[in-house]
Amino acid sequence: MGKIFIIDVTNRDGVQTAKLGLSKLEKTMINIFLNEMGVFHSEFGFPTTRHESHYLNANLELADMGVLQPIHLGGWLRAIVKDVETAFKLVPRIRHLNLSISTSDQMIHGKFQGKKSRDDVINDMTEAVDAARALGAESIGVNAEDASRADLDFLLKFAMAAKEHGADRFRYCDTLGYDNPFTIYETIKTLAENTGIPIELHCHGDLGMSNSNSIAGAKGAIDGGQDAYINTTINGIGERAGNADLVSVLLAITKSKGFAEKYKLGDPIDLSMSWKIAKFASYAFGVPIPINQTGVGINAFSHESGIHADGVLKDPENYELFSYDELGRGEPDFVETGREICAGEYSGISGFRHVMGQIDVEFANRDEANEILELVRYANVESQKPLVEDELLFIAKYPKIAKKLLTLTPLE
Repeated sequence: MGKIFIIDVTNRDGVQTAKLGLSKLEKTMINIFLNEMGVFHSEFGFPTTRHESHYLNANLELADMGVLQPIHLGGWLRAIVKDVETAFKLVPRIRHLNLSISTSDQMIHGKFQGKKSRDDVINDMTEAVDAARALGAESIGVNAEDASRADLDFLLKFAMAAKEHGADRFRYCDTLGYDNPFTIYETIKTLAENTGIPIELHCHGDLGMSNSNSIAGAKGAIDGGQDAYINTTINGIGERAGNADLVSVLLAITKSKGFAEKYKLGDPIDLSMSWKIAKFASYAFGVPIPINQTGVGINAFSHESGIHADGVLKDPENYELFSYDELGRGEPDFVETGREICAGEYSGISGFRHVMGQIDVEFANRDEANEILELVRYANVESQKPLVEDELLFIAKYPKIAKKLLTLTPLE
């Protein structure tokens, strides 16, 4: 039986959401939390984008140090040779890539404006795969953008060409959320059975079915004899109506009726990280978690109706499929209403040492404290919000890496 693996794309698709974004330190913290959770792979950014290069290289350095292990850190780029060459020039140690190109006739005609044919799409993709492998890529996913509106025979040809040139996965992109659980199951099962290549599911929520489509697609891949890789984002944040939500997908896999008995995760997942990672992403993006969000919404374990309250007090399993403490919930949130000293872009050394002392960080001398304070100031300038405890601890522990994350080198 095939297995299900999670490829989280918060640091790629999530940050492409209109009007939203993350600092490089925030993206790094998300990679750390995903790694602690047990997620297989983080699509951690764009290796052809200059302002990403210091961040990407710094995170790969963290991987070499064992901080970001065993998670895979993968870059997203267009499936053209020029982009592959640029990626390895800017981020020489990158080893995991997803190469993307449009595959539907709508996109080929409407986006490429007659400049590419179906054959050109396949040729561009295979040349990019060959170049990536020649430059040292260890794993390559090939993305079929708008696959849910593409001709199935063409998708089969596209996926087979990717496999023949050494691609490790075929990413089926329901770019506009057009599929439903019934259509995506049949399509993915057909692709898996006829190509023999593991299938990635990249589902959007334009029609509200990103989570269910991801699960149905994974079932289709495994029933077709292949591993399934589900793309998620934290809190479902993504372009337009968003992507499949990380916690919702994990709960659906492990808790939904009869599913986990047959369809297994390939890596152990620590669900107790759910609350922490959802709260951090909400704070970093500046987007509140909906009160009814699966697992992590404030009302997910709230009961007011008399019948429900009575039933859950007698036995929580009467009205709860899983326990809040499984998700790392249960501790009270405190809000300071008296005197509060914060560490910000204009902090002085006395206030900063007080803040760090509150989280048990001691400095050897004033010079060391000033060095960390300067990095914290710059981190606040970039994020424009107070840093959370985990960010302060990260900077104090890895100041050289933090400096790289905070360094931007514009074109001259």
